[in-house]
Amino acid sequence: MNANAKNTRRVWTDADDAPDLSTEPWSSKIAETPARRGRPPSARRKILKSIRFDEDAPNYFQAHKSGWQTRINAALSKLAARK
Repeated sequence: MNANAKNTRRVWTDADDAPDLSTEPWSSKIAETPARRGRPPSARRKILKSIRFDEDAPNYFQAHKSGWQTRINAALSKLAARK
């Protein structure tokens, strides 16, 4: 064994050392905190589709940097609403 190798073993932490979350002040803090997981639901559901464009179409929207996918979506939605 290499004398320079460092010990990579984890130091045992006794599970009994963890605080009891069902007691005060933990229970009130947990009850006050709203559970927010993930992105909030949208009024309009988004779907993932794979689509191929000519090079110039996405380049036109990407020229303005951020928000280009949103602008493409708005343009396509506007076009679809006309029909």
